Amino acid sequence: MKPTVEQLENLLALKRDERPEEGYWQDFLCEFHQRQREQAAKESGVSALFQRFSQWLSDLGPSKWAYGAGLAYAAVTVAFFLSPKGVDVEKAPAAPVNYQVVPTPAPAVEQLDQLDLSPSTQGSAGEQVF
Repeated sequence: MKPTVEQLENLLALKRDERPEEGYWQDFLCEFHQRQREQAAKESGVSALFQRFSQWLSDLGPSKWAYGAGLAYAAVTVAFFLSPKGVDVEKAPAAPVNYQVVPTPAPAVEQLDQLDLSPSTQGSAGEQVF
């Protein structure tokens, strides 16, 4: 049932005279801001993250499956390249320990004895005296 033109005019005339009570808009604004703060507090946190993730899973489309497969492939590849490789260690055969000390000649002392360190030969080997 459609209203007639006269009924619409009467309704508009009635609504034109109606005014909200004093302080209505201030109360409305305070309530609106309070709801916004509650919504923001509800949307921040672990539960909100879980809720967003479950919503994302429920709206899975072909593109999201491709993103998920790509991320899984990248994670497996990174894990493969970063995992340590096994090193084969050959153990030396066990041998008994010989506790005898064998004296060895000191060749360094013989070489020092052969050096000519006299003052007359100083600087002849290319050294510079300052």
